[in-house]
Amino acid sequence: MEQDLVVNEVFGPTVQGEGRSMGRRCAFLRLGGCNLSCTWCDTPYTWDWTGVSDSGVAHDPRQELHRRPVADVLAELLAFGTDLIVISGGEPLGQQERLIPLVRALVEHGKEIEIETNGTHAAHPDLVAAGVRFNVSPKLSHSGDPEHRRIVPDALENLAALPGSTFKFVCRDTRDLDEVSGLVSAFELSSVWIMPIGRTADDVTRHLSALADAVVERGWNLTTRLHTLVWDDKRAV
Repeated sequence: MEQDLVVNEVFGPTVQGEGRSMGRRCAFLRLGGCNLSCTWCDTPYTWDWTGVSDSGVAHDPRQELHRRPVADVLAELLAFGTDLIVISGGEPLGQQERLIPLVRALVEHGKEIEIETNGTHAAHPDLVAAGVRFNVSPKLSHSGDPEHRRIVPDALENLAALPGSTFKFVCRDTRDLDEVSGLVSAFELSSVWIMPIGRTADDVTRHLSALADAVVERGWNLTTRLHTLVWDDKRAV
């Protein structure tokens, strides 16, 4: 029996702001809940009910989270008329069994699907079979979470073995790149992307400038945060 999804927001049309599909027109499904608590999280309203993130705001789950039937979410996403659907969070793979009916229906309508995940959950085989692409963003030590929570070897090995997976690391400056290098080597990660930390356009640009040369030198890919450059810290864009 299908279960409702716990949704934070659905919005579009917009563009994918990060990684290999940056700039592509898309619609977003943002799910609620996360198993991590990154201090710098740019979507604390999906999980931070006590004000532990840098925002210091205790968000109200009664306002932010909504139980919605799959059929309703499907209809809203299809109405945007985009070829690409991005499923984000929070941590969407915390609800991945509930996502399977939605993903199957979207694929039947010819949609491409990317799921943004923190890499602590192995992907459900049914999502893999549906052709979902996984944008995996393992968290570094500056996130504030202990390593045993943010680095789950079995999950990373599962995701690294999937065709089309990319690995995106949020970095502040070149000192973070050594930590990334350790994870890339330990888990034999390919398609590595480095993204600057920042909730505002000025912050993103400053950190991007500090990282760019070293990222290129290491042979990795560089991504900005396009949605932040365009709309700053505005939600649902």
